[in-house]
Amino acid sequence: MSTRPSFSHAFGRALRGEPYRVVGADGSVQDLPVGSWTRDPDAADEALLDLCRGATLDVGCGPGRLCAALSERGQVSLGIDVVGEAVRLTRDRGASALRRDVFGSLPGEGRWRTALLADGNVGIGGDPVALLRRVREVLDPRGRVVVELAPAGTPSGTSWAALEPASGLAAARSKPFRWSVVSVDDVGALATGAGLAVHEQVEVGPGRPVAVLGEVVVPSGSSW
Repeated sequence: MSTRPSFSHAFGRALRGEPYRVVGADGSVQDLPVGSWTRDPDAADEALLDLCRGATLDVGCGPGRLCAALSERGQVSLGIDVVGEAVRLTRDRGASALRRDVFGSLPGEGRWRTALLADGNVGIGGDPVALLRRVREVLDPRGRVVVELAPAGTPSGTSWAALEPASGLAAARSKPFRWSVVSVDDVGALATGAGLAVHEQVEVGPGRPVAVLGEVVVPSGSSW
């Protein structure tokens, strides 16, 4: 009996140039925007990277455009991704990358100064609060999380989806995976749930809001 390919297998094929699309549990279909991840960094990407301080962990680095740009700046950085092809492409761009799951053991735990969740990667695993709590564990206590969010007015939520070839071959559809969308409208509540605070909120480009999350600072003299 045949089994569906994994998300990693399907995503790897997409990174190798095969057109894929995302099929939602509600029947929605949209093209997988691989071109926006494999291109060279643009001005909005550079503005996003300006928010990264010190040694940076790029969570869900994909084909490595941001991790490589950090390396070119002379900044210590490491990309992690569960997709082997993504790791290979990141290394081909001259950046360091490992095939790792953010919820597994990671090098440098407790010492990273920035964790980068770009391109909607705050949705990894379908539980943004759990993801941010995990990211807190790998950060230096003074570290920051740079999170790219969905534009204002976008509904936040979690759903199931799958990847399939653009040809619509259902037999090649991947196993379903959970993914979350977090609107900039809801970042405050998300940060609070993860034990973090919103330190900064900017728009690095049209429709690209970003928040910087960090430790909760208790005012001096507080009874907390």
